[in-house]
Amino acid sequence: MLTEEEKTEIEEHLAALPVRRSGCIDALNVVQRHRRWVSDESVRDIAAFLGMTPDEVDSVATFYSLIFRRPVGRHAILLCDSASCWIMGQENLLDLLEKRLGIGLGQTTEDDRFTLLSVACLGACDRAPALMIDDDLYGPVGAETLDGILERYE
Repeated sequence: MLTEEEKTEIEEHLAALPVRRSGCIDALNVVQRHRRWVSDESVRDIAAFLGMTPDEVDSVATFYSLIFRRPVGRHAILLCDSASCWIMGQENLLDLLEKRLGIGLGQTTEDDRFTLLSVACLGACDRAPALMIDDDLYGPVGAETLDGILERYE
């Protein structure tokens, strides 16, 4: 069930929109900001709140790579795997991350601190290889900068 706080935040977004369903992405973002991910139950609740079907909301949620449909750690690391990042050493960065965190892609550290995910493009080709942690974009990232970046997130 959506909390009153979530409903209020969603309604604030909806106030500027001509049709309730056009606030679907905003509603997904609100729920994710509060819960770190969007569960099936949340999809159903958002759908009912916006006058949509759960399948319609799920279609939106699964289209966007920044909406998490599975639980994630406190900080999501999105590793860009575009052609530019791959050419500039994305595979080496992935190896470094896996060794430093002790997890593979799609996994979460035992302390629930980080989840490591791959994303098709971060739009940072000029800073390849790039990664994003929460809302912070980093690049180019290499062995000499990775530890300092990770230390910023508790």
